Amino acid sequence: MKSYRFPVIIEQDEDGFYIGIVPDLKGCHTQARTLAQLEKRLKEAIALCLSAEGTTFRQNKFVGLHQVELTA
Repeated sequence: MKSYRFPVIIEQDEDGFYIGIVPDLKGCHTQARTLAQLEKRLKEAIALCLSAEGTTFRQNKFVGLHQVELTA
């Protein structure tokens, strides 16, 4: 069985839900009330995306994350 590592972007919306986005898999995202739930749902979403027929993806290496603040 092959092992994969995917970078995931996690944000929190105005209602407190966590949103997880997997940039390497187009359309692969999920949400949950807690980070623990999000982790479980991300694994399920990634497995579903990988099992979809014709799925192609890149295994990018995670370098870092930076948040830019701008006052306009």
